[in-house]
Amino acid sequence: MAEPGVSSRRRTVLDDLEAEALALEYEMRPAEDLVRFVLENYHPRVAIAFSGQVEDAVVLDIAYRINSEVRAFIIDTGRLPQEIYEYVDIVRDHYGIKIEVIFPDEKEVAEMVYRYGFNLFYKSVDLRLLCCHIRKVRPLQRYLANLDAWITGLRREQWASRVNVRKVEVDHDHGGILKVNPLADWTYEDVWKYVRERRVPYVSLYDKGYKSIGCAPCTRPVSPGEDPRAGRWWWERDAPKECGMHCSIYTGGFEKELATILKGGVRRVGD
Repeated sequence: MAEPGVSSRRRTVLDDLEAEALALEYEMRPAEDLVRFVLENYHPRVAIAFSGQVEDAVVLDIAYRINSEVRAFIIDTGRLPQEIYEYVDIVRDHYGIKIEVIFPDEKEVAEMVYRYGFNLFYKSVDLRLLCCHIRKVRPLQRYLANLDAWITGLRREQWASRVNVRKVEVDHDHGGILKVNPLADWTYEDVWKYVRERRVPYVSLYDKGYKSIGCAPCTRPVSPGEDPRAGRWWWERDAPKECGMHCSIYTGGFEKELATILKGGVRRVGD
């Protein structure tokens, strides 16, 4: 079902060769040029993934300066830091836009918690991936089903799994829609330079030592010199520093647990 006020008519999306050509065309051009191209060709069936990360704040600021009616969405996992909720309201007031809030399926969350507990993510990598999938990935899949393109703040510098990120990609994990990463070639310093020069509001967690922000139980500040993503799932060893929103993650155990959740019903007290 389409979002209110958004046409259900789908545009013709690009194939892999066309996306690659577009990525090459914009590789050396400013991020603003690519964002303008996407908004002019896909609005209103394009939205910015907004999680509270400083990169997302930059992308939103760039897009807003091009089209003040730009759409942005955040996935409320139910475990976000309080500072993120406060920050979303600051952003709404600053730009005068309404960030769309997406929630996980209540029954899936209830079944997961019933089976494995509230803090299952500390028990094993598979259970952590399960929690990410239920709370993040599945809501994202449902939301993107109504879009033709989405814009992210992914940067190649962020982590090894992102080093080959292109500025324009066909997102085969989400129905072949266009995935646009205008900051792919930016450095961490580039991001903060933009924030300072444009006075972009950012979440207060960065002033507390955070450099990569996710759910409250799964994110901690990092020490000077530590990798920015060292604060994500810090208790894990040799596990992917990803939740599955931007790349598919498959393990036999994870798939088994997910299948159990999806076929299970919500339990009642005493069952």
